Amino acid sequence: MHNSTSKIGRWIAAAFALAVFVVILNNVRIDNTPKGDARKIPGYTVWSPETIEAAEAIPIQDGGRIKPLSTYAGFTMLGLHGARSMAIELDDGKTVKIKPTAWLLDSLFRPQFALEQPTFRVDNSAALEAVGVKTRSKRDRYSYSEIQPHREKLIELAKSYEAIEKKQRDPVQTQIVDLAYNVRNYESLLGYFSFARSGITLRALGNGTTPDRQTDLSTVLQTAPQIREQLAASKSAGTEIPTHIKALLEQVLDAANFSKFGLFILPPPDAKDTLWKTAGNSIMNVMTTTTEDPTLAITDVKAMETIARSVANEPEFRSKLSTFRDDLAKRAEARGEYRFVALESQYYRFNWFLYALVFFLIGTVTALAMWTLGKGKVSTILAWATFIPTFTGLVFCIIAITKRSIIMQRPPVGNLYDTIIFIAATVVMLALIVEWLTKKRFALGIAPILGTLLIVLARRYELGDAKDHMNPLVAVLDSNFWLTTHVITITLGYAAGLLAAFLACGYLMLRGLRLDGGNKELRRSLTKAVYGMVCLTLFLSLIGTVLGGIWANYSWGRFWGWDPKENGALLIVLWTLSILHARLGGYVKEWGIHLAGAFTAIVVTFSWWHVNFLGVGLHNYGFTAGKDTIWMFYGVMLIFLAFGFVAMFMEKMEKAERQTATKLTTAKAS
Repeated sequence: MHNSTSKIGRWIAAAFALAVFVVILNNVRIDNTPKGDARKIPGYTVWSPETIEAAEAIPIQDGGRIKPLSTYAGFTMLGLHGARSMAIELDDGKTVKIKPTAWLLDSLFRPQFALEQPTFRVDNSAALEAVGVKTRSKRDRYSYSEIQPHREKLIELAKSYEAIEKKQRDPVQTQIVDLAYNVRNYESLLGYFSFARSGITLRALGNGTTPDRQTDLSTVLQTAPQIREQLAASKSAGTEIPTHIKALLEQVLDAANFSKFGLFILPPPDAKDTLWKTAGNSIMNVMTTTTEDPTLAITDVKAMETIARSVANEPEFRSKLSTFRDDLAKRAEARGEYRFVALESQYYRFNWFLYALVFFLIGTVTALAMWTLGKGKVSTILAWATFIPTFTGLVFCIIAITKRSIIMQRPPVGNLYDTIIFIAATVVMLALIVEWLTKKRFALGIAPILGTLLIVLARRYELGDAKDHMNPLVAVLDSNFWLTTHVITITLGYAAGLLAAFLACGYLMLRGLRLDGGNKELRRSLTKAVYGMVCLTLFLSLIGTVLGGIWANYSWGRFWGWDPKENGALLIVLWTLSILHARLGGYVKEWGIHLAGAFTAIVVTFSWWHVNFLGVGLHNYGFTAGKDTIWMFYGVMLIFLAFGFVAMFMEKMEKAERQTATKLTTAKAS
C-alpha cells in the first residue's frame, strides 16, 4: 500500500511539474515569436549577412558609454517593437525575420520600407482608437504609416496626459504618452540621413536667368565662411538677408535639426571632449565655427552622403559603410574608447543566455523523467543526462557574465537585471555542489528548474524594461570595491536563501506525496542541505548588510537609515537567525525547518525584488513598476506552505491512529 501511494504521488508530482514546464515553455515561445501576422512590404529585399556584420561594430555613444551599433539597435527595437525580431513577407510570399541591425539600417537608409514595417507595439488598442487609428486586435503592432495621419492628435493628447502624475494615469493615458514618445524617437531615426538623400536646393537669384539646382550639403558647408561674410555684410549694411541665402540657411538648419538626435556616431576631434557628435551637431558646428576641425566635420558629412546614396547598390553600400566604420573605429581607438566594442557585438550576436535556457530546459525534462522513473540503471542514465545539459547551461551563464564584466569594466552585479542572471548562475552552482555532497539526485533535479525559472525571469524583465543594463551605473553605485564586497555578498545571500527555499519545497512535496517511500536517510540529507543553506544565507546576508552599512556611512554619512532595502536585508538576517535558534532549541523538527525554509523564499524575494516597488528610499537606482509576477510567486509559495501544513497534520493524524491501533492490539493480546 505504501509503495502504491508513493507511485501515485510520484506521478502526481511529475504531472504538476510537467504542467509548470509547459507554461514556461509557452512563455518562452511567446516572448520569442513576433506578435501578429507577417507584414507584406512590396519590393522589400533582405540585407546580406555581410552588410549586417559590417554595420554591427560601428561605434556609437549611447547611455553614457561607447557601444556597437548592434546593441543600440537591439534595445531601440526592443523598446519600440517589444521584440528583437520582426516578420516580413516578401514579394514571393516567403516570410523572413529581420533582426535589430537590419531593422535599424532600414530605418536609417531605406525609409520607404521602414514606414510600412510594424515597428510600434501597442498593448491597448483603446489608445489608438482615441486618436482615430483603425485598430485590429487589442494587442498588435502598427507601422508608422498607419499612425502618421493621426500624429497631431496623438501628440496633443500625450501633452495633456503628461501633466498628470505618472502614477495617476490610467492604462490608456499611459499607452498614449509612451506611444507619442516612441513615435518622436523613431522619427529622429527616419529623418537622420534626410540631408544625404535630398541634398540642398540652391534657389534662383530671381533675375530669371538662373534656374534652381541641387547640391550636396557637404558642398554648402565648404562655403560656410563666405556665407557668414554675406550675413555680416547684410547686418552691417542694415539690409535684409538675400532670399536665396535665407532659403539656403533654412534648409541647412532643417538638415541639422533632423539629424541632431539619435545617433551620436562621430568622435569629437578634441580629446578632452567626452561627448560624441551627431551629424546635426557637426553641421551646426561648421556653420557657427564652433568646431576645431571643420574639414573633418565636412568629410564626415560627405561620407554619410555617399553611404546613403549608394544604398541601391548593396555591395557598394557595404564597402562605403565598412570604410566609414573603420575610420570611426580608428578615431575611437585613438581616444581609448573602442576596446570592447567588437567583444560586445559578438556577445549579443551569440545570445548566450538563450542557449543557457535551452540547456536548462533539456535538463528540466530529463530531471522530471529521472524523478518519475525512480531508481535503477535508467535513472542513473537520466541523472547524467540531467547533469550534462545543466552544467553546460551553467558554463554558458558564467561565460556570458564574465564577458559582461569585461565589457562593463566592473563587477557582475550593479542593477536588478544583473542580480537575476548572477543568482541564476549561483543557485545552479550551489545546487550542483549540494548534489555532489549528498548524491541523492534531488538537488541535481532542482538545479535546471531554478536555472530555467530565473533565465525566463531575466528575459521577461529585459523585455519589459527595454534598457541597456550594461550602461554606466549611477554615481552612488560607481565603486568597484563596494560592488565586489557588499553587492556580490548580499546577492550570494539571496541565491543561497532561494536554494534553501526550493529544496524545502521539494522536501514538502517529497514527503507530502510519499515520493520518498519513507526513506529517512533521504529526508535527513535534505534537511541537512536546507539547514546548511539557511546557515550560508545568514552568514552572507549578515556580512553583506554590515558591509552595506559601512558603504552607506561612507557615501551618505550614516550607517543605517531604515531604508526599505536595508530593512529587507535585516529581515533576511532576522528570519534565518530565528530558524536556526528554533532548530537548536528544539522548537522545530524536520517539518518545521522545511516549512520555515520555504517561507524564506518570500522573505528573500521581498528584500531582493519587492522593495523596488515601494518608490521610496535612497536605493532608487533599482525602482521598477508593473511587475505582477511577484504576486503570482507569493501565491505559489503560499500554496506550497499550505500543502506542507496539511501534509504534516495528516501524517501526524495517521501516526496517532497507528499508535492507537497498536495500543488496542496490545491490550487485546494481554
